[in-house]
Amino acid sequence: MTSEAAQPGLGVGTWAWGNQFLWGYDPKRDDAALEATFRRCLELGLVFFDTADSYGTGRLNGRSEELLGRFASQCSPGEQERLCIATKLAPFPWRLGRRGYDRAFAASQRRLQGHLKRVQLHWSTARYAPWQEPALLEGLADLVSGGAVPSLGVSNMGPRRLRQVHQQLAARGIRLSSLQVQLSLLAPEAVQPGGMAEVCRELGIELIAYSPLALGLLGRSASDPRPIPQGPRGALFRRLEPRLAPLRQAMEEISQGRPGGLGAVALNWCRSHGAMPIPGMRSTQQVEAAASALSWSLSGEERLRLDQLAMADGAARMPANPFQSA
Repeated sequence: MTSEAAQPGLGVGTWAWGNQFLWGYDPKRDDAALEATFRRCLELGLVFFDTADSYGTGRLNGRSEELLGRFASQCSPGEQERLCIATKLAPFPWRLGRRGYDRAFAASQRRLQGHLKRVQLHWSTARYAPWQEPALLEGLADLVSGGAVPSLGVSNMGPRRLRQVHQQLAARGIRLSSLQVQLSLLAPEAVQPGGMAEVCRELGIELIAYSPLALGLLGRSASDPRPIPQGPRGALFRRLEPRLAPLRQAMEEISQGRPGGLGAVALNWCRSHGAMPIPGMRSTQQVEAAASALSWSLSGEERLRLDQLAMADGAARMPANPFQSA
């Protein structure tokens, strides 16, 4: 088990900031709350914010970056120094060659008002256009070696592709800082034997867990008075909830006498496997609940119990990620 002292902290996901389709974002209603959310994160020491150039639906594309850029610019110099904003650039089919990301990177920098500390490849093209990816990675490495951005990460890569990318970058003397994958009690593949967690530990790469609460499902008790969300999230909840009873019971028992409820159990399960979870946060209440997970850790027995339930045959599973490479 990862020792308590060595367990990663907690970051912040901003996928919902600008997403109307899945999260019902409304700028007039939500922007003030998101600014307060950002400020509360800094007050509680949550300084890693993950975004992407594709976050924000329709005409609001890039909205997440714009909001982070605005909020970061209002911070004190000391806060800006501690802040780590990481964005992901999508390998769309028209982004080709070593200079394929130049315009996208410049646009992200404008939206973020220069407060960018890490650039990430949003997903691997190894499954459908393997020839596209190496040149894009060289271009990202150029940004780091040229001083345009301090660090480089990747997302949605499996163990085999991760080793190849690490080797490609190491040949240039560029450190691969992080790998970001879907990881939760409903998507435990990364921490199974031979998975990405093992490779990250071996190569010294930070593992980041996105969707650690499974779009909010793992934060709900069976008696939660809140209605099931509308739209695609609600459909997912209705499909998975009938198979959640054993896992929820264990999470309820583990959460007793500890702050943060079921969500904190889910976050600490990721941390116990050496991954930094980046739950989405849209309110100060969510920030405070998530941050409370940092005040305690799972015991070895508790982690093993959750592992067995999460990885059992027939356990509830998030939909397969179509962007995840081998």
